[in-house]
Amino acid sequence: MKTKTNYAQVLPVLFGFFVMGFCDVVGITSAHVKQDLLGSYSPEFRDTLSNMIPVALFSMFLIFSVPTGILMNHIGRKKTVLLSNVLTMIAMVLPLIDYTFSIALIAFAMLGIANTILQVSLNPLLTNVIQGDKLTSSLTAGQFVKATSSFSAPFIAAFAATALGHWQYIFPIYAAITLLSTLWLMATPIKEMPTENKVNTFGSVLGILKDKNIFLFFLGILFVVGVDVGMNTASSKILMERCGLSAIVAGYGPSTYFAFRTLGTFLGAIFLAKYASSTYFKWNIIVAVLALLTLIFSHAEWMIFALFGIIGFTIANIFPIIYGMAIQRRPDKANEISGLMITGVFGGAVIPFFMGLLSDAVGSQTGAVIIILLSALYLLWLAFSENNTTEKQ
Repeated sequence: MKTKTNYAQVLPVLFGFFVMGFCDVVGITSAHVKQDLLGSYSPEFRDTLSNMIPVALFSMFLIFSVPTGILMNHIGRKKTVLLSNVLTMIAMVLPLIDYTFSIALIAFAMLGIANTILQVSLNPLLTNVIQGDKLTSSLTAGQFVKATSSFSAPFIAAFAATALGHWQYIFPIYAAITLLSTLWLMATPIKEMPTENKVNTFGSVLGILKDKNIFLFFLGILFVVGVDVGMNTASSKILMERCGLSAIVAGYGPSTYFAFRTLGTFLGAIFLAKYASSTYFKWNIIVAVLALLTLIFSHAEWMIFALFGIIGFTIANIFPIIYGMAIQRRPDKANEISGLMITGVFGGAVIPFFMGLLSDAVGSQTGAVIIILLSALYLLWLAFSENNTTEKQ
């Protein structure tokens, strides 16, 4: 079905995906916090403690995703997005008040709440302004904008460190961008879509997981976010450990990862319009697993950067593919399934936690890469079992 696109409505919604990408600053933040604030701690605990930053952020997805799906049914999608922006701005101010490890944990926990609300509500809000044949490409475009935000974070941190005197001034920059997004969206009239058969209890929402396929997709979201956040968190530390780079220079590790992930989302919008998402899923996850296996044994700086790029490119579209499969299975429950799928972003807390434990246990970042690899192996299994979970309905 061909539909006319109102770009005056679409653009402020897509810009919200840039704010959504702020959660990925957690990777360079954990490396800086480890260097700035954890120097007095025993070396065997530094990785575990610094990885509590992503745990504080992504654990909020477990707690607040389902309530956000319920809240959306009551106040509407646009107001839910605006609420998330207000919480994001508050989170960005906290590290400027007092730069301590405990305040950093609180700030990133609040950013986690804000980002949970945003991720649950922004994709459904996009369906308010885009329908028909352009919806899939628009969702992919949103992921491209998010990836651009993630890619730019190390550069913004480097600018803050060199031009403003400290990397942590990235936070007021992010607050200003969020304010711009808030004002733009507030000034944009967007009609709320009517919601039928509203679900107002946890039990009713969680009951959707009784569908085996939805549950497998939920686990897929958990592990793909685990791979993504795991690479974001570990890449700087791998370069510092194996190549002796400083925290600022090693910050270009996550930047490389996100640059290729950004390229992957851009090209994915083209490829997914021509090829089946299941085929694209299979080939990309095969390459990602092979790259992670190689990363375990790599110590050359150029090879490590190359592998970061390969992994970023191949993992780029797996999240929207799985998310789209889940929504398409039960479009009548889009708000509730969105909440459930975004709950899986909790994988960004679970996977780095085990990465830190195994890294400290083996005394190197090889432990972190092994945990990421195990997550990718589940996605490999899901890719080749996907036909059994979707096409035979």
